[in-house]
Amino acid sequence: MMTTLVEAMTFLNKGMMLLSKLTKLILFTLFTLVFAGCSLGYSQKTHKKYIAKSGDGIYSVLEKHNLSITDYYQTFIDLNKDQLINDNGLIIGETYLLPIVEKPSTPTVTSYPIFGKEYQDVEIISDSLSGTVFYLVSGHGGPDPGAITTYSKQLISEDEYAYDVTLRLAKNLLSYGAKVYLIIKDSTDGIRDEKLLEIDHDEYNHPNEKIPLGQLARLKQRTKTINKLYKTHKPRHQRLVTIHIDSRSKKKNIDVFFYHHKKSKNGKQLANTLLKTFKKQYKKHQPNREYDGTVSSRTNLYMVKNTHPAMVYIELGNIKNPKDQKRILDHKNRQALADWLFIGLFEDYKHTKKTL
Repeated sequence: MMTTLVEAMTFLNKGMMLLSKLTKLILFTLFTLVFAGCSLGYSQKTHKKYIAKSGDGIYSVLEKHNLSITDYYQTFIDLNKDQLINDNGLIIGETYLLPIVEKPSTPTVTSYPIFGKEYQDVEIISDSLSGTVFYLVSGHGGPDPGAITTYSKQLISEDEYAYDVTLRLAKNLLSYGAKVYLIIKDSTDGIRDEKLLEIDHDEYNHPNEKIPLGQLARLKQRTKTINKLYKTHKPRHQRLVTIHIDSRSKKKNIDVFFYHHKKSKNGKQLANTLLKTFKKQYKKHQPNREYDGTVSSRTNLYMVKNTHPAMVYIELGNIKNPKDQKRILDHKNRQALADWLFIGLFEDYKHTKKTL
C-alpha cells in the first residue's frame, strides 16, 4: 500500500513538472507571436504619397514634409528612381513615395526673438549642418541705408530688403543645426512680409555695438567682428555671406550675381555652387527665361579683401529696375531667394565634406 502511494506521488510530481514546462512553452509561444505581429505591423507601414507640382524638387518636397535632406535624399531617389528625369528632377503630376521616418520624435523648437513674433519659433528639422558656422552680413545698416529709390511714392532702401533676406536665410540654416552669427542686427524689425519695408536706422553690429557713421569705419568694425569670431571656431567649416542690392540705371535689369576673393579656392567654389543652384532653380521655376547671373573675383572690395572665412558677396538685383523690384518687394520671392541660397550653402558644405 505504501509503495503504491509513493509511486502515485512520484507520478503526480512528474505530471506537475510537465504541466509547468508546457505552460511556459505556451506563454513563450504567445509572446513570440504577439511580438512578431507587432514587428510585422511596423514593417508593413505604408509610404505616404505625394503628387509633384510645378516647381517641386526633391529638396523642396522633403522640406515640406519635415524630412532631413541628408538623411532621406538618397532614400527618396531609391524609392522613386523610375519616376525621376535628368538630374533627379520630378515630373509634374507624377506620384512619388515619401521615405518612412523610422524613429519619429517630437520636433525640437527653439525661439529666436530676432526673427519677430510671427517667425521666432525655429523647428530643428535636422542636425545635418551641426558643426558648421555661418557669418551673415546684410549690406549697410545703421546710419547708411545703402541704395535707395522710390516705389509707389514711398522711399525704399537696400539695407531693409537685404536684411529681410538675410534673416530668412539665417532661419533656414538654424533649422538644420548650423551656428549662425547675424553680424548686422535690428531688434525691432524681424522677418517682414510687407511689400514696402519701412526705413529705420537702429541696426547695430554684433554683439551690441553702435554702427559708426563713416563707411570705412563701418567696414572695419564688421570685419574685425568676423575675424575675431573666426579664430574661436577654427578648424570648423566656416562661411561668410554678405548680401546687397545694387543700384544702377532704371533700365538695367540684372540677375543675382556673386563675387569672391581671387585667391580663395573655397570662396570661388562657394560662389560657383550658388550660381549653379540658381541656374537649376530658375530652370525649374521659370523655364522660359534665361538666368544670366555671374561669378567673378572682386578683391578690391574691403570685406572681400580683409575677412578671413571663405566668403561670397552677393548682389540680389537692381533696386531701381521694375523687374528686379518684383524679386525683392514680394515676400514670397525674398523667401525663395533665401531658400535657394540655403540650398547652395548646403551643397557647398556637402562638397567640402567629400574632399576632407
